[in-house]
Amino acid sequence: MSKEKKVFSGEIRPAEASDIPAVLRMVSELADHHGDVATVTARELARDILGPQPWVRILLALHEDETIGYAALCPLAQMQFGVRGMDLQHLYVIPEARQMGVGKALIKASQRLAQHQGCRYLIVGTHPDNTLAQQIYPALGFDEIDPPGPRFRIRFEAAV
Repeated sequence: MSKEKKVFSGEIRPAEASDIPAVLRMVSELADHHGDVATVTARELARDILGPQPWVRILLALHEDETIGYAALCPLAQMQFGVRGMDLQHLYVIPEARQMGVGKALIKASQRLAQHQGCRYLIVGTHPDNTLAQQIYPALGFDEIDPPGPRFRIRFEAAV
């Protein structure tokens, strides 16, 4: 994809079964960018994004049938208020398609999806060094929030 075209005019749509290899590739690229190694398998990805009640919602950005980015959204809740939310957990655009509005298009599509799901908020975090994202989100109407207090985790063995 050429960087000559500066404005994204492609399509944003939900991921389908046939998109799993492209999503898997981009998840690996994003993990690598952050110094991680993605271990997710195609089977695990299919389990999480397909079906009538997906665990994760994936939106894809396409340009001329080429997958050039994705957003991954996970459900959240503030049960005491009866409020649904979504976490924009991953946002990735292939290097050749950056600075063309693809990320912004994915963010706006994520907002629409969250609202369509009855959510009252969309939350996103950024890497501390990602100053570009830290400028883009407020420009798109996001408010900066304080980090949550201490959090704890317990690990379980993988389900069979």
